[in-house]
Amino acid sequence: MSNRSPRGPYRKTVARREQIIDAALAAYTEAGSRGVSVRDIAQRVGMTDAGVLHHFGSREELFTAVLQARERVGRDAFGDAGRDPKAAFELLAHNATTPGLVKLFLDVAAAAAEPDHPAHGYFTERYPRLRGSLADVLTDGADHRQDLGPERSTVDAAWAARILLAAVDGLQLQWLLDPDIDMAADMATLSEVLLDTLDRGSEQGKEAVSGDAPTAGA
Repeated sequence: MSNRSPRGPYRKTVARREQIIDAALAAYTEAGSRGVSVRDIAQRVGMTDAGVLHHFGSREELFTAVLQARERVGRDAFGDAGRDPKAAFELLAHNATTPGLVKLFLDVAAAAAEPDHPAHGYFTERYPRLRGSLADVLTDGADHRQDLGPERSTVDAAWAARILLAAVDGLQLQWLLDPDIDMAADMATLSEVLLDTLDRGSEQGKEAVSGDAPTAGA
């Protein structure tokens, strides 16, 4: 397989797409929660609205590309939020400085529930990936807190991962309405609560396996 860079018109198209995405990220970063129009983005790159959309096919395709780029930028800056709790909290704290991007994420995520939406594939891949990574992190975190052996319930960790992701999305919406909410602090607290819950569940599992658990009606 050739590793050569794109050449000719295709290379120019790729470069132009990257320029548009960079301009869109900058526009959303600076916009606050008022939103950004295609015209705002087009003006930054000296193009017409139609010229911008020509490189993506539709507004929805453009917004999907912006969210994918936002995830890459966040990973490069803070690390993998799905595998490193510190990176996740730092990313949430950073999100509090970019309400425009938070609003874009929530708007597109809601619309992407429709199977024919351009972002549907992105979100149906994103959530299972993050759930799996977070479940591993939660399991490892609880293991470090207590040496509880192999009886730990992976189902509990998967449930906790779903709850964490749901809380992140819900907190971002609440934060847009009330910027005094400290998203990173709230998520750190919830993580500790969930780790405690996993610890207790594992202790109960060990007791049941060893026969030390109290019998019903005792």
